[in-house]
Amino acid sequence: MRLGQRGVRRPRLGAGMLAILLALGVAAAGCDGSEPRSDPKPPVSSKPPKVTKLTFGVWGPQEEVAAYQDLVETYNADSDGTDIELLTWPSHEAFNRDLRSEDPEKVPDVYLASRGDLALLRAGGLNQPLLELLDERGVDYSDDYARDALLAFSADNELQCMPYGASPMVMYYNTDLIDFERMRQQELPAPADDSHEGWTFEEFTAAANFATRPRRGSRGVYVDPTLRGLAPFIYSGGGKLFDDDDDPTSLALADDDSREALSITLELLRDASVTLTDEQLARATPLEWFKRGKLGMIPGFRALTPELRRVSGLSFDVMPMPRIDDEATVGELTGLCLSSDAANTAKAADFLVYVVSRDATARVAAEGYLAPANLPVAVSDDFLQPGRMPEHAAVFTESVDRMVVPPLLDDWPQLERAVSSTLRLLLTTTLPDLDALTTQIDEESRAVLDPEQASESPSPTDE
Repeated sequence: MRLGQRGVRRPRLGAGMLAILLALGVAAAGCDGSEPRSDPKPPVSSKPPKVTKLTFGVWGPQEEVAAYQDLVETYNADSDGTDIELLTWPSHEAFNRDLRSEDPEKVPDVYLASRGDLALLRAGGLNQPLLELLDERGVDYSDDYARDALLAFSADNELQCMPYGASPMVMYYNTDLIDFERMRQQELPAPADDSHEGWTFEEFTAAANFATRPRRGSRGVYVDPTLRGLAPFIYSGGGKLFDDDDDPTSLALADDDSREALSITLELLRDASVTLTDEQLARATPLEWFKRGKLGMIPGFRALTPELRRVSGLSFDVMPMPRIDDEATVGELTGLCLSSDAANTAKAADFLVYVVSRDATARVAAEGYLAPANLPVAVSDDFLQPGRMPEHAAVFTESVDRMVVPPLLDDWPQLERAVSSTLRLLLTTTLPDLDALTTQIDEESRAVLDPEQASESPSPTDE
């Protein structure tokens, strides 16, 4: 099925055409005047069927990996001719390093990949398209998956990997430090009800100030000085991160709308009385401060939830990312891919379809780390987990439609490193020159996004 053309399918052999071809086959068999003869039936073999061995590659925390192992064992027990071996990596970074080694033996037959890996997979020919394979197996993904999730894993009018996880960035908050009802009683800006559907930047700022209590040593909010940390605020304020959504040659922080969004955002995030100081950051990470109950808010993804649940005495919930003009966020997207060098493509595709099924996805989501791309699972109790923190887990599901998916880049970490020093100046300088620093950041990004042009252009310091 070609993406964007819902309900369109590749032509299949109709029953009438099949009958005609069979008739032609019989006619051809007797065209020499002889009677068609049937071949003798092959003898029945007493040997057991040959077993195809396949590998399934994943990464993640121990509990999530155990859920994948459970899926593998269940599948192997029900399969007559396939034996799946689970291969694991301690982190996505470790898996990505093996992908970049260009050793085909390190690529499992079926594997979990980040959306950020897609450019690498396509360049190295490490995956094979899925549309026809899924169509042959009757997988109707048009209703069970968001269109943007499917497009995120598509290229060349083909679905390159099957969407599996879609975890938007949300704002975790300490419910002991931030009480919206008390804020409303004090006539402070706060969300109007307890639906947690969204909030304004003004309400977000008020919550950060409310959580800042010098006597208790608590601060209001901390956002990492990174592109990913600032991106939701830039997009929400009508700005853009890249100069082109398909083939970027630089960042676009110097764009007028981006600068305006940053100006609003930095007024809060640079406030030394509300956010963590350099001295505090030297003593502990922002996440550690949040776990200690000394930080009101911190952005994060669904995978953070089980870690916070294990902290004794910590009470937390989640809100969408705050709105400046429009509702926007970024996300972590994962997909299941099929190796171009799979030992048996048909059987590997069968296993992939099993892993993305509702029951199998729900089994993994129940561990609390996965925000499933499968929409029916994302609204089920397996994911929402009523009675457990966060109380408003539906915020994750509702924020998926607000995610802005960035262009495919060969190396996102390299881009972050190229601009990290100047970004930090942007967030830590008392009165930064916003125009100069955003221009410098955009120029620094060209070394990664458009290296040929960057080598021909003078650096800002040379002018």
